[in-house]
Amino acid sequence: MCSILRNWYDDRIKTVGRPSLKRTVQEIDAVVAELRALRVKSLENRQRRDRPPKLPSRKVLVTIADGLSAVLFPNRLGLPELTSESVDYYVGHTLDVTLRELLVQVRRELRFTSGVDAPGNADREQATAITQAFAKRLPHIRILLESDIQAAYEGDPAARSIDEVLVCYPGITAITHYRLAHELHCLGAPLIARMISEIAHSATGIEIHPGAKIGGSFFIDHGTGVVIGETAIIGQHVRLYQAVTLGAKRFPMDEHGSLVKGNIRHPIVEDDVVIYAGATILGRIIIGRGSTIGGNVWLTRSVAPGSVISQAQIRNEVFDGGAGI
Repeated sequence: MCSILRNWYDDRIKTVGRPSLKRTVQEIDAVVAELRALRVKSLENRQRRDRPPKLPSRKVLVTIADGLSAVLFPNRLGLPELTSESVDYYVGHTLDVTLRELLVQVRRELRFTSGVDAPGNADREQATAITQAFAKRLPHIRILLESDIQAAYEGDPAARSIDEVLVCYPGITAITHYRLAHELHCLGAPLIARMISEIAHSATGIEIHPGAKIGGSFFIDHGTGVVIGETAIIGQHVRLYQAVTLGAKRFPMDEHGSLVKGNIRHPIVEDDVVIYAGATILGRIIIGRGSTIGGNVWLTRSVAPGSVISQAQIRNEVFDGGAGI
């Protein structure tokens, strides 16, 4: 008898007396059969009647994200005993292992997307091309992350060192995962990209869709509750505080009543903008360069460069003369 069945059987003995073991097994068999029927029905709805291809592994992607972070910043996120003589060897070895694991996961995504469980030569070649192109983008990612870390250090009076920002700030953790995920998204592995972003979301409370476009020197202070949508565009030197949402104003439906996927629906935030805690900015609007958006503002219209928007201003605009009620 398996351990789960034995535990269930022992619990039933304690609570309702000694039932028939045969009856208990039959109850489990009935549950298993019902779950199997639901799986079959689900596969039919997805037009996949045979065994569905495996998804990329979230557990492996956690290891991959950690490995890539260590490759980018080996002296702070890698092994503690690294020396100047051993660091290049460590980076090379870690990168080799991590890219091999990533290649396997990219193959899984391509097979899942195509609906074919058995890998083909085309899938192998495409997965290899994606992985190689991603590896070549790592120096660019490192440059962007250095600008993000510097922006956080300069923008937070509580930050005592660059290293503290790198290892302690949840905003930097989320941005690191985003920058890795964004490159994979652009190269043709959007499912893996989304999973890597969601790993950071689970750890930090910051949700950045990998499809968003974000310039350098990006700073998220505190960060919990920040949401950045798929089609958002953020310029250089932008600072967000906790609970800021860059979201969609509405969700259009097609003629069948289903949500339209992939349409442009999120804000454009130009360079040198500061958005304070709790602000909600919705729709394809433009926040002009150098603007400041106050805390808890609800904004659904574009603002000119250099604007300062507060809650009081929004209230006056929306409700003046009964408008907006």
